[in-house]
Amino acid sequence: MPPSVRFLLQTALLILVYHGCARFVAWADFPIPANVLGLIVLFVLLCTGIVKEKHLAEAAGFFLKHLSFFFVTVGVGLINWGAVFYDYGLVLLLAIVVSSLIPLYVVGVVTQKLGEKR
Repeated sequence: MPPSVRFLLQTALLILVYHGCARFVAWADFPIPANVLGLIVLFVLLCTGIVKEKHLAEAAGFFLKHLSFFFVTVGVGLINWGAVFYDYGLVLLLAIVVSSLIPLYVVGVVTQKLGEKR
């Protein structure tokens, strides 16, 4: 299969997972955002072997490689929020640091626990 077709199919699979989760969230009035639920579903699919890593490797690698490009518009939009950052900068910085450290800690603990079982 040509690499471009393989890339498009892998991207379509990622989009399918997201849109399936978006429809589920809308239908069930689920309190978790569709993109977060999509990551959870994708993780479960990968862990169970239903979807193999090779089925997503090229598309995921491309999107991760160009991830900063997707945040350019967010960065430009933040320019309009200068006064908010000036007034609440320390609180926002604390929230960012804490909300970054907690997932790192949890992932580290889970990884160590899973490593002990093997």
